[in-house]
Amino acid sequence: MTGIVLLGLFVLLLVFGAPIAVCLGMSSVAAILVQGAGKPVDAIMSVLPRLCSSASSKFVLLAIPFFILSGNVMEKAGISGRLINLAEKCLGHIKGGMAIVCVVVSCFFAAISGSGPATVAALGLIMIPALVKAGYPAAFSCALIAAGGAIGVVIPPSITFVVYGSIADASITDLFLSGLVPGLCMGVGLIITALLVGRRLDLKVLPRATGKERWQAFKGAFWGLLMPVIILGGIYGSIFTPTEAAAVSVFYGLAVGVFVYKELNVKKIISILVDSCSTTATVMFITMGATLFGYVLTRARLDLAIKGFMLAITGGNWIIFFLIVNVVLLIAGCFLDSTSALYIFTPLFAPVALELGIHPIHLGVVMIVNLAIGLFTPPVGVNLYVACGIGDIKIEEITKGIVPCLIAEMVILLLVTYLPFISTMFVGG
Repeated sequence: MTGIVLLGLFVLLLVFGAPIAVCLGMSSVAAILVQGAGKPVDAIMSVLPRLCSSASSKFVLLAIPFFILSGNVMEKAGISGRLINLAEKCLGHIKGGMAIVCVVVSCFFAAISGSGPATVAALGLIMIPALVKAGYPAAFSCALIAAGGAIGVVIPPSITFVVYGSIADASITDLFLSGLVPGLCMGVGLIITALLVGRRLDLKVLPRATGKERWQAFKGAFWGLLMPVIILGGIYGSIFTPTEAAAVSVFYGLAVGVFVYKELNVKKIISILVDSCSTTATVMFITMGATLFGYVLTRARLDLAIKGFMLAITGGNWIIFFLIVNVVLLIAGCFLDSTSALYIFTPLFAPVALELGIHPIHLGVVMIVNLAIGLFTPPVGVNLYVACGIGDIKIEEITKGIVPCLIAEMVILLLVTYLPFISTMFVGG
């Protein structure tokens, strides 16, 4: 009965368009009340504050607000424009070069922001008009930047990896290392797609830049280029933890924005803080709701039932298991944000993966690549709506343009899923 109430109310609220945090929280509270029927309500509900507090007070989750703040700082510090200028000077003279610029800068900015929508917002205003001017259709231009922004949750540092690591009790450092090659593969897949699409178009190219122009562009972008080196080098060199790295990135970004590029002032910093607090509150609200949801699943023994069911239908075959994982998450990614999906499905998939001898880091990468694809798949792909708003086109138009990018990323997903070394080659143990 508890399971019916939990899942039934969750789906019902989702269908009626309630925010995902509300769907998770309300369905969990209803199930807890049903589970404790006959007991005093205050005794039943006393578990809620404890669960919500423990869910939001993990030390590792402190990295999330810092990375959100860091991404917002770097977005408004003028780094995106300088990175794009450098990439244009190096690649703009190649046929299809603007598409390559778009993907390369998306990958690099992803290593700064750690967020898909932030990457699209920071780069879209410049790159979408540039792609259209180069000869790409508006729908494909918006789709490419939306797909490129999705790499932000795979290439380290990634907020999504922090969430997965906190749930699965996996090393954040190892997760960051594991996302590097899959993220770059996703970038290569988009570049190849853009070049293939561009073959039948009359693409325009920029004049070849001189060595002096490239050097000037490099000097302008240098402090932005240095940021991921400091963050990732500090983490992998064991100088500081991922959480400490997130804090360092905030102070570095503020120093660059205020004293070097001089594009941040008090008004902008206040706006950045407000935006970051709003985004952090949303993430934490989802985290608490999802924790309640997981608690009910565990108390009702639904997680064990699902584990037994999955082991039975896979027959101990890891290939079939990953096929199920991919299908479930690709569908879920069309309707759920990545944080909610991780909190719902990680406790269900992780025990089965452990039973089948699958490395938890490999499982994490597969799950997050799936959810990255969900960022640019309708009906609720966040990146799509950000790109549509910037490119001033309808969601129906961008949906047509997204198909080539979706095919490319599905191929990369299959490679990452069934060739484990792609994600674990740099991970010890």
